Amino acid sequence: MKLKVLDSYNKALALYKERKWQSAMDAFQETLTIDPTDGPAKLYITRCKEYLKNPPGDDWDGVFIMTTK
Repeated sequence: MKLKVLDSYNKALALYKERKWQSAMDAFQETLTIDPTDGPAKLYITRCKEYLKNPPGDDWDGVFIMTTK
């Protein structure tokens, strides 16, 4: 099971880094169908939703900047 989660997560992360927010979110959701407790997948889904509403600038280097505590 862990290898399936890792494979799915890596696919989703690659999409995230390519700024394909909706595809990445869908792929992270697939990860959660394998392991519903996967915290990083949940976190990245939240980030994808934020980036869909407010995309980062062209100089985005993959780092998420927190705006609240």
